Formats: sequence, structure tokens, C-alpha cells
Amino acid sequence: MNQKWFENIGSTIPKKYHLLFWGSYFLFNVIRWGSYFDDYWYSLKSNLVEFPLHILLVYFSIYYLMPKFILKKKYKRYILFLLLSLIVLYVVRTGLNYFLVTKNIWPEAEGTQQAFTFNHIIAVILGEVYVLALASAIKLTFDWIYEKKRAEDLQQIQLNTELNFLKSQIQPHFFFNTLNNLYALTLEKSDSAPAVVLKLSDIMQYVLYDVKEPLIRLYDEINYIQNYLDLEKLRYGERINSKMNITGNIEEISVPPLLFLPFIENCFKHGSKDNDQIEVRITFEVLNNKMLKFKVENNFVYFNESDKKHGIGIQNVKRRLELLFNRNFKLQTIIKKQKYSVILKIPIQ
Repeated sequence: MNQKWFENIGSTIPKKYHLLFWGSYFLFNVIRWGSYFDDYWYSLKSNLVEFPLHILLVYFSIYYLMPKFILKKKYKRYILFLLLSLIVLYVVRTGLNYFLVTKNIWPEAEGTQQAFTFNHIIAVILGEVYVLALASAIKLTFDWIYEKKRAEDLQQIQLNTELNFLKSQIQPHFFFNTLNNLYALTLEKSDSAPAVVLKLSDIMQYVLYDVKEPLIRLYDEINYIQNYLDLEKLRYGERINSKMNITGNIEEISVPPLLFLPFIENCFKHGSKDNDQIEVRITFEVLNNKMLKFKVENNFVYFNESDKKHGIGIQNVKRRLELLFNRNFKLQTIIKKQKYSVILKIPIQ
């Protein structure tokens, strides 16, 4: 037992609770046995002798014997050392009581009893085992709560790390697509290219500086989506027919950032090939102040398997939804008469 052993005391239970426990237990014992013997002075003296021994045994068992033997599955050695500790404690306790408190070392028994008899040894050891079991149960309960909280915190850190990674994937994915659009405009020497650069700059400011928080105002997210639509209009011109409807009060609603954009990107990815017109309908609707319904619908072009490119957008969003809302969300896709619809319902934050 070195300094490190003593430092372990209070590692999961703050030291003030150790003091509170032993102080309360000492006071309870003084009153209990003082009332039993009708002699509070005797009860105080005997407890002053015995309690330091209780404390030594408890901490020796909990912070030394259990980690050294129980956690390493050396149960026989633990029992052996615990029995030796109880024997030493019995000798010390009996001697101190005899010389400092009373010659009658077992006043609660009938008649005059002698020390080092079988009954007296069993009575003292059972009393010590009772104290040890009570303190150990409290310590193990605190340890269980502490480990459970630590595991939950670790899991939350892992979830946050994965969420941040998924969110960071969306940003380069979006910029990659936008830069491709800009490249196409520069090849055409389009007058829209400078406007695209300015609009992209506004979007980059939003992505790099405004979406670091886990939640963001829905109003800001809608503005971001509108900026994206403006970018696409600069690219496709009058070919785009887009409309956004908002139903309900969205002022106080917050949402995870960059959650809806991949669905809107797909409108242009799958709705632009060989189509003269790109129709996009976006709806945000507040349902009973409990759920937010997002719906996006676009005209849809069927692709051959060889034409498909596997992106990260939708898979990314699905994983984020699972991490953010567990099963408390609904994601539905519908293909009907060359119309592709995505309906997402999430709880209002």
C-alpha cells in the first residue's frame, strides 16, 4: 500500500461523500448503542475505538484486496487475506476495548463473557463483515453508475464524431458538384460564371462558419437551400421551374444543418438528363407543433444501371438520421408517373 493506493480513495466517489457516510454511520451507531445500553458515554468511547478499524478494513478490502485479487479472479487469495485481516482486526479491537474502554469486552451478551472465545470471535467478525458488505455495496453501486455514465459519454462522443464526419462529407460533396457546374459555365464562356462565384462564396461562408453547431435555425437552412436553387438557376436558366412552400410557424424551429440539401441535389442530378424542363417542388410543413414534414418532388428520368453514379449524399443523410433521431423519423420515397418524391418527417427540436 503506497501513496497511489490512498489516492484511489474517492476516485469515483468524491471524498466529501466518504466523510458524510462515515460521519452519519458513526452518529447512528453512537445513538443506537447508547440507547441500547442506556449509556451514551460508553457508546461514544467504544465507537471511537472501533470506527477507525472499520474504516481501515473497508478501504483495505475495497481499494487493495478487491482490485488485486477479485478483479484478477484470484478468489481464494482474496478470502485468505480477508480472513487474516479479520483476525488481526479482532485482536486489535478486543485489546483496545479492554484497555481503553471496559473490562467487559462483550456487554451486550448475557453474563460475563471472555475474550477470544468462539462466540465472541464470531460475533465481532460478523459485525465487521456487515460493515464491509454495506460499504462495498455502496461503492460497487457508485462504480456501476460511474461506469454506465462513462460508457454513455463515450458512446455520445463516438456518435458526435461520426455525425461531424458525415456532415463534413456533405460539404466537399456539395462543392464538388458546384465546381463542376462552374467549370461547365466557364467552358461555355457564360456571363453567369461570375455570379456563380459570388453565390458560391456566400454558401461557403454559411457552410464554413454557420453550421458548426449541432442545430441551426430552419429559417437559415431554408435560405441556404434557396441560395443553392439560385446557383442551379444560373446554370440551367429558364429550364428550371422551382417552387418552395412553407406552412406553419418556423421561427422557433431548429434542425440539423445540411440535412435536406442532398435530396434537393438529386432533383438536378436525376431530373436534368434529356429534360427540357426541371421541375422542383419543395415543401416545409409544421405538423401539430410536434413534427416537421419536408417534401421534395421533381420530374424523374430512369437511368440504366451503367449510367448510375454512386454518391454519398443520400446514404450519408440516412445514417445521420439514424444517429440523430434513432427510429423517431420517417423517410419515404415515391416514384409515380415520372415524378420522384421524398418525404421526411422529423421531430421538432
